[in-house]
Amino acid sequence: QVQLVESGGGSVQAGGSLRLSCVASVSTFSSNCMAWFRQAPGMEREGVAGICDGGLRTHYGDSVKGRFTISRDSAKNTVYLQMNSLKPEDTAMYYCAAGYYYSAYGGGMVSWGKGTLVTISS
Repeated sequence: QVQLVESGGGSVQAGGSLRLSCVASVSTFSSNCMAWFRQAPGMEREGVAGICDGGLRTHYGDSVKGRFTISRDSAKNTVYLQMNSLKPEDTAMYYCAAGYYYSAYGGGMVSWGKGTLVTISS
C-alpha cells in the first residue's frame, strides 16, 4: 500500500491561493490514478480532482473547475493541487489518495493520506 503525506494547507482569505502537495512513498506510477478529495464538517466527502494514466487524463469536480489544477512530478513522487480564487466554501480537510480509477466518491482509491486542513475566510 502506498503511504501518502499531504502538506500545504493553511488559512487564507477569499480570493487567495494555496498549493497542496502529496508525497507518495513509492513511485506515483505504481498507482494508475492519484487524486484529491475533501470533506467539510457535516458534509460528505467529495472528489476535487484526479490525474490518471500518467497524467494523460485529469478530472475535476464541478465546483472547482477553472480554479483548481492537479499535476504530478513523477521524479519527486509528488502530486500537487494548485488552488486559486479560493472561496469560503472550499474550507475542508483535503485528502490525497491513490488507486485504480477516479470517481467522485473515491471508490477507486485504495490508499489515503491523513489530510491537510484548508480554511478560507471571507
